Amino acid sequence: MEVYQSLGLQAVLGLFSHIFFIGITFYAIQSFRFDQLFKKGHTFQIQLVYILFSIAIGSSVSNFVLEITNWSRQLPYLFS
Repeated sequence: MEVYQSLGLQAVLGLFSHIFFIGITFYAIQSFRFDQLFKKGHTFQIQLVYILFSIAIGSSVSNFVLEITNWSRQLPYLFS
């Protein structure tokens, strides 16, 4: 039963991490002026670019943090 709880905990941590970092990235990306790169009146495309960039960058950062966390948990096995 402990294995299932560990897997469930990792799943919840992964979901929370991805959502958190995507939200932080979305907030940070809003400081850029993508509207200057697009034609006037294409609001939907600009919003879509914000969302897609947020997902791409936020997921990458989240994967990095989760990988570092998993590797740091495995370090004690090096010395046992």
